[in-house]
Amino acid sequence: MYMKIAMSTLVGALLIGCGNSGGGIDSELDSLISSYGLTGDPSTGRALPSINDPKAQLGMKLFYTKGLGGQTDSACVTCHHPMLGGGDNLSLPIGVDAIDPDLLGEGRVHDALAVNYDGFAPVPRNAPSTFNVGLWDSVLFWDGRVQSISANAGHNGEVGGIRTPDSAFGVADVDAGANLAVAQARFPVTSKEEMRGFTYEAGNSNAILRDALEIRFTSQTIVNTWQSEFDGVYGANSVTFANIVDAIGAYERSQVFVNTPWKAYVEGNRLAISAQAKKGARLFFNSYENGGMNCVACHSGDFFTDEGFHVMAVPQVGHGKGNGIEDDFGRSRENGDADNQYAFRTPTLLNVEVTGPWGHDGAYTSLRAMVAHMVNPEAAVAGYDFSQLDSIVKTDNTAANNLLSLTKLQANRTAGISPHQSVVATEGQIDDLVAFLKTLTDPCVKNRDCMSQWIPDNVVGPDGLQLNAKDQSGDLL
Repeated sequence: MYMKIAMSTLVGALLIGCGNSGGGIDSELDSLISSYGLTGDPSTGRALPSINDPKAQLGMKLFYTKGLGGQTDSACVTCHHPMLGGGDNLSLPIGVDAIDPDLLGEGRVHDALAVNYDGFAPVPRNAPSTFNVGLWDSVLFWDGRVQSISANAGHNGEVGGIRTPDSAFGVADVDAGANLAVAQARFPVTSKEEMRGFTYEAGNSNAILRDALEIRFTSQTIVNTWQSEFDGVYGANSVTFANIVDAIGAYERSQVFVNTPWKAYVEGNRLAISAQAKKGARLFFNSYENGGMNCVACHSGDFFTDEGFHVMAVPQVGHGKGNGIEDDFGRSRENGDADNQYAFRTPTLLNVEVTGPWGHDGAYTSLRAMVAHMVNPEAAVAGYDFSQLDSIVKTDNTAANNLLSLTKLQANRTAGISPHQSVVATEGQIDDLVAFLKTLTDPCVKNRDCMSQWIPDNVVGPDGLQLNAKDQSGDLL
């Protein structure tokens, strides 16, 4: 049974009375913006590379090479293409063993002859966007398994050490690299489902795998010109795995997309967003008691995330990471905290319009449906539309797992752990929230010409293994 939050008569009158009054609602939003200390730009004061920096240019070439895939059939860009919202536009990724390795997004199919093929998407979680990865200070990945030991604001993990899956929980990995983006880049190559494959260096450690990839890039196991590419950035004899991921991290950190209509509005342009979006912003930033949806409790600051972990009972689809069962225990798999079972990282909402499907497992394929779930998980789960999913997304235990995660959400509310309450919202209110969220999109991410800076022109690449991404129609992305 979910909680109904009734708006007071006074607040209801305020919402209606200000609906057609730009000055009234603008003044109210000014007060909210001021109270939350918003500037509109989360990148201010950060040292972030330009895509034109030599290191970022090298990283782009590495990001697009299938040479980093164990079976040379996948690349970083396989799951994180700039024209697919920094993701892959799939609920759950198909990394290795695709029938056509260069086809990304809708239509990407797992080869039925592949090792461990079972007819379902092999990767257990939705691919997070690489957009604005340099703005995270605390954690990366849905479960936060790459984490700053001391999350210093504005530093992307550059100080204090970084814990990774190669080190014990709470212990810095001495090989993590310069920042969170670099630390994260060390791990897709180790995943059998994402890039490693089920046969390459099978049974060997992550360290041995990385050494093998380094040898591949230096010993002419593949014919390449990587050393000449590295010369101007790192110097002679510099093709090391550490430098490979360092350059990839620079490329990812150059993907700064924060020039949104909302930023312009916060900076004073009252015409930058629509009247509907302003109503959505009011709902977003106001507390439950003031007639809002209290979204800001977790999606806080100019980056729209508290970088924390919350149970939101998003329907569990796909294999998940459930310690051997078809489920996903989220953050508790990392820290062992029972309160964190089914808790996942709060995503940033910048560019959320283009970074779907949404949820830790891509359970929602429309932004509106995701918003409706966040407003009222109980109602959304009860009416969940399974037909929105591709047939490769496994759902055998979804209904049973939904009850478990909803029970955990309700228990966390009762214990005062979760700030979330379920609201009975109107269709119009959901539409208003979606309109506001769309103002958080940097127009560049929807424009191929603008995004071309992050997409290499060379269709061959330094090793002849460039992934030339194409969509289902065969057009280059």
